[in-house]
Amino acid sequence: MSTRLTKMRWATAFGATMALALSACSGGGDGGSSSGDDPIVVGISLPLTGDFSEPGKGVQRGYQAWEKIVNDNGGLLGRKVQLKILDDQSNADRVVSDYEQLIGQDQVDVVVGPFSTRLVVPAARVAQEYGMLFVEPAGAAKEVFEQGFKNLFYAAPAVANDHYNHLAEYILALPAGQRPTTAAYAAMDDPFAQGTAYGLKEKLEQAGVRTVVNEVYPPNTTDFSGIAAKIASSRADIVVGGSQYQDGVNLIVALQQLDYQPKLAAFSTAPTSPEFAAAIGNKTEGILSPTGYTQKAPYPSNVEFVQKYTAQFGSPPEEDEANAYTTGQVVAAAITAVGCAEQGECQQKLIDWIRGNKVETVVGPLTWDATGKPQGAHMIQQWVKGEIQIVLPADAKEADIVYPKPAW
Repeated sequence: MSTRLTKMRWATAFGATMALALSACSGGGDGGSSSGDDPIVVGISLPLTGDFSEPGKGVQRGYQAWEKIVNDNGGLLGRKVQLKILDDQSNADRVVSDYEQLIGQDQVDVVVGPFSTRLVVPAARVAQEYGMLFVEPAGAAKEVFEQGFKNLFYAAPAVANDHYNHLAEYILALPAGQRPTTAAYAAMDDPFAQGTAYGLKEKLEQAGVRTVVNEVYPPNTTDFSGIAAKIASSRADIVVGGSQYQDGVNLIVALQQLDYQPKLAAFSTAPTSPEFAAAIGNKTEGILSPTGYTQKAPYPSNVEFVQKYTAQFGSPPEEDEANAYTTGQVVAAAITAVGCAEQGECQQKLIDWIRGNKVETVVGPLTWDATGKPQGAHMIQQWVKGEIQIVLPADAKEADIVYPKPAW
């Protein structure tokens, strides 16, 4: 354990001891750790600036919607919920200090996770050192679940490497004459982005689809002309982008400018953003993306979420917002079932409850394995006739998949 963390934990223990002593001297209360009038403070660090600020702000809105809806419905355990959000500036060192402050100095009752695997892993380590439950909305890369965390749960249907499972099944079920034989991959140097692309890459390669381009680029890349030229010159049947938002947009625009016309184009995250169509000149037809969420899902809590989120923010929620809201739902279910929300022994009770139970959420029922990995699969969305719709799996589809992809 670091010297800084040791000092902060000593300070936390000292502060708790003093608080108990003062409480005893006052002679008030029932000896509990919190008053019914005190809010349940939820600590969060988010990338509100820096490389991940666009999805980070979406996650913030999802958490804010959860806070408002919970409080409008009477709060938790008779107490209001209050978010305390810090900006980690998309920086891993900053996210560590943020969670140390939230837990050790600010004494928040519970914490929830940030956006991006790059930030989730170091944040979860801090939470585990303090014995805190850590439900997170955006750490989906395989490596998150290989750290040995005992406190972490990912609040979405599937991890990054499984996002494209339904698409892989569809491609490999095509008749031999229609099945793609070559593929090009371009992925941000980010565990989540690479995980989505390479999960599909692994499955296709095993079935004989040959990789002809495999490019990895830094998160701050803006010029994609070189990568696009390699992909276009390869004449790959399909292109797969392991992208966040702006990088996905920039790569697609660069490919369009070279008149590269793949039979299938799939990009993680970017196509689900409401700004996506305008950003690529409304040439969206046929573009695919995995998603763990649809606004049309009939789950009762989702109907309420879409209606009240839209009223609060002026537009319907997207996947980042839904995953944050789901995170809140998981935490709320545990707090309600266990009957506590504070640091100390309560945290292990919350962890144990989630590990052994199913939680109904806006993305459907969730359960987890021993590593905190959700036991589900993502749906596949596609832009069809100017609207992004679910096309896979068959039992959830809103439209038939379009293959091969029309020219963009």
